[in-house]
Amino acid sequence: MFEKDTLLGKHILITGGGSGLGLAMAQQFYTLGAKVAICGRTEAKLQAATAQIGEGSLYYVCDVRDPAAVTAMFDYLTEQWGHINGLVNNAAGNFLAASEDLSANAFASVVDIVLKGTFHCTSEFGKRLIQSQGTASTAQEATTQGGNIVNIVTTYTETGSAFVLPSACAKAGVLAMTNSLAVEWSTYGIRVNAIAPGPFPTEGAWSRLMPDPSIEEAYKRGIPLGRYGQNEELANLAAFLMSPMAAYIQGGCITIDGGERLMAGQFNRFVQWMPRPMIKQAFGAMKSSRNPA
Repeated sequence: MFEKDTLLGKHILITGGGSGLGLAMAQQFYTLGAKVAICGRTEAKLQAATAQIGEGSLYYVCDVRDPAAVTAMFDYLTEQWGHINGLVNNAAGNFLAASEDLSANAFASVVDIVLKGTFHCTSEFGKRLIQSQGTASTAQEATTQGGNIVNIVTTYTETGSAFVLPSACAKAGVLAMTNSLAVEWSTYGIRVNAIAPGPFPTEGAWSRLMPDPSIEEAYKRGIPLGRYGQNEELANLAAFLMSPMAAYIQGGCITIDGGERLMAGQFNRFVQWMPRPMIKQAFGAMKSSRNPA
């Protein structure tokens, strides 16, 4: 259903766009005619990603937890493009841990990226669009100068999930932000929607969420469609939401998970598969592998 000019005229920033789902979305947007920028914290990864996306794509090294850095990034992209009218809040952090073992810093590390980082980028994006509409001569012209925000949440924003408490809390906050701004910013022609992906294996994130290959296989068998998601499937959904074809979708949260959400609580099944001490041992081994001495 897509054409090469489906997203022509769109200037889209994808946070956490250097790999995985963020990169897949950036590549699809670019293919459909959008100008694309990605951000993240590792310049080498961003440079490699823009080479994959295509000529003219931009990157900016930015920690979304830092509001001043986010402002500087938007200043740079505005200088390059004139304006930004699309934002995908994809930057995230997550890990498996028994909730009684969480430290304040561990909890904050996820909430700061997912919830606060999404707010910093969304606020900067919205304020600039709203200010630019002050020069519009009519209300209709103002709404046509609007924009589009897609927030990447998760299937457990409403149910919660064992062993990923910081992520569940942060993503639930992002969904509440989505719903709130979908009403408040409709006046300015800004659409705000969310995508709730189920299991999409990606390098990095996936290794932090699957303690063992046997667990990964058992997990897959529990998905009604019997497989994991493919990155291009989520990228297609994001492109649709960014496109004029989705112009009447506002405040939606679209799930793409092969029916996995119907099993309730993405990591709840660990309780059934492994004794509690074994679960903690597996999580500890994963933590050690992430932080080698």
